[in-house]
Amino acid sequence: MGLNLDTRILALALARMADALANSFLVVVLPLYIGSQVVSLPAFVGTTVQLGVAEFIVTPELLIGIVLSLFGFLNSFSQPFTGSLSDRTGRRTVFLLTGLALVAIGSAGYLVFTDYLSILVMRALQGIGAAFTIPVTVALVNELSADDERGGNFGLYNTFRLLGFGIGPLVAGVVVTAGPYAISGVEISGFDAAFLVAVAGAVISFVLIALLIDDPERTESEAADDISITIWNRDGPGLDPVFALGVATIVMALSIAMYAPLANVINDRLDQGTFLFSVQFGATVLANVVFQYPIGRLSDQYGRQPFLVGGFLLLLPTTLAQGFILSSGIMVLARFLQGIAVAAVFAPSLALAGDLAKDGQSGSTLSLLTMGFGLGIAFGALFSGVLVGFGFAVPFVAAAGLGVVGLYLVSTQVVETVSVTPLSGD
Repeated sequence: MGLNLDTRILALALARMADALANSFLVVVLPLYIGSQVVSLPAFVGTTVQLGVAEFIVTPELLIGIVLSLFGFLNSFSQPFTGSLSDRTGRRTVFLLTGLALVAIGSAGYLVFTDYLSILVMRALQGIGAAFTIPVTVALVNELSADDERGGNFGLYNTFRLLGFGIGPLVAGVVVTAGPYAISGVEISGFDAAFLVAVAGAVISFVLIALLIDDPERTESEAADDISITIWNRDGPGLDPVFALGVATIVMALSIAMYAPLANVINDRLDQGTFLFSVQFGATVLANVVFQYPIGRLSDQYGRQPFLVGGFLLLLPTTLAQGFILSSGIMVLARFLQGIAVAAVFAPSLALAGDLAKDGQSGSTLSLLTMGFGLGIAFGALFSGVLVGFGFAVPFVAAAGLGVVGLYLVSTQVVETVSVTPLSGD
């Protein structure tokens, strides 16, 4: 199989790499920042909240989870609207630039505000900004891809995006730890330096999009006026396959998002510093970078579903193990193997949804998966902050249990869209 790479896909991938690097800085830095003495936390921290028969303590970890999950909730629930609207208008570039501007403004806000409520507002602004960019970029990748290259193109796009997301935590750990810095006689803390890098990443992405991406030729949009989500399969029993993929994507994303809000707890438990935590966080993303593209290409030839099923079979034990590991090195290994599992699910899922998308509806169809990913990140960050109060292993056990649901969905509710090529044929 040949690969006819559209240079616009590469440009989109490079722009998303810069933007993802900026966002991954914040995923690592914000928990550390909020947990430091710099941020003024609400007075009710440490109090006990009663919910029915259950009660839990309002901890800094819970507040961290709320900040991280707010981004995902606003981002995710807005995507069906922005995806559908971009289908109808065809104004892809305007959506991308608007979203990146909001992300940059939010990153700059962390330099000014040091109270918890303001940080919450800045993160919300960034979540809205992401809703303008994510469904548009995946729609463009889908529309610019030939049927037999869709998996590879999504794998390539995700490779660059995740490369930025994987480099970010490593650099963030170094930047925060090495601060403060003296620049022209002005002292800049490690946190402020990290926020400046996040601003720069969004600005670089903005410039790349403005210079290299044009709106594709406008065609008559067939986007449905009704943007409600189709749950049941119209062609047979069971769930709609794209909806099933969306739910499975929630589970997948939740499994990897449980980790970040627990930064301070994990560092204490494993007796390690910020840098080792950054390595562990980045290991999952590094595995995605290495395996996304080859798995995407293989799914073009050998089908989407085998990789979806295999990915979830690997996701279950690698997620569960993280709740019981007591070695920093073994945690790095578990996170890396978990990243391979995510790579086996993510690119084939996007490609399969793209295979099923009708003409003119790429934005609205694929937004179900990007929305699912955002919701998984949001729920994972929030639930880990709540469940860790019942025991360190509890969030990871819960995530593994939900992984069984994801495995069932991709095994029974998702249809194959690729005519499998015999091993001898190419």
